[in-house]
Amino acid sequence: MTLEQLRIFLAVAERQHVTRAAEALNLTQSAVSAAISALEARHGVRFFDRIGRRIVLTDTGAAFMTEARAVLDRAETAEMVLEDLAREPRGRLRVHSSQTVASYWLPPRLVALREMHPGIELRLTVSNTTQVADAVQEGGADLGLVEGAVSHGDLHRQVVARDRLVLIMAATHPWAGRETVPVAELTTQSWILREPGSGTRSEFEVWLTEQGLSVAALPVALELPSNEAVLSAVASSRCLAALSQRAVARPEASGWIITQPLTGAERPFALLTNPRRYRTRAVQALIDILTDEGFVTGLP
Repeated sequence: MTLEQLRIFLAVAERQHVTRAAEALNLTQSAVSAAISALEARHGVRFFDRIGRRIVLTDTGAAFMTEARAVLDRAETAEMVLEDLAREPRGRLRVHSSQTVASYWLPPRLVALREMHPGIELRLTVSNTTQVADAVQEGGADLGLVEGAVSHGDLHRQVVARDRLVLIMAATHPWAGRETVPVAELTTQSWILREPGSGTRSEFEVWLTEQGLSVAALPVALELPSNEAVLSAVASSRCLAALSQRAVARPEASGWIITQPLTGAERPFALLTNPRRYRTRAVQALIDILTDEGFVTGLP
């Protein structure tokens, strides 16, 4: 039994006329008769009595009308629900983000998504750039946000914001009074770095290369897995570090660390998507917010 057969049965039963039902359904008379005959034959019943050139509902046909109409009503309701779901984004949305983006740029945009589309269930995972790219590549994330370069050539990468790395040191560091530090002197101090695979680390390595240096030339005291850990270690030592200017805004304002510019150390925040995977309305809703240049927050 199909929904189409039920629609044909009801059209005939309501009109008690095959030709008029066929005209209403925009079908041929033979197609309507065949559908009714197939339904009757399959279930061993008779819906209509043929009396001369007229048809009349049998008791079976009359009883079945109620059930057929109920089934079609439910089908129409389900169709309306699907149309509503299609208009309003909802469902699960898995976002993976590197730490700096997740901590300092992404939160107000996720709040905006929630306010605009409360039917979306959001799951945010924070990891380093390499892990984010892997998750998008393998299907564990619907989209990713990173601040470092990625080597996954088949992922689509779209720049959504800009950031800058700065040199940081404790307020008690001997260089704290300087306005700038010559690049050549960077190798004379101990360093605390983010872990390999983080966007901050990879962008700092790129900047060092552009200056004719490398991480191997720096006396590295520690490698730590979060911006907060790096900040805490720098504040209690004479080590240097390089972090996002977004990550150090509040510690700098409180006076317990000093920042100095790293000329040319700019980097993008990028959106990663997998072009081979279906883009749901929930994914598109977040992409629209992330790529909205007019989005305004109280954060940098």
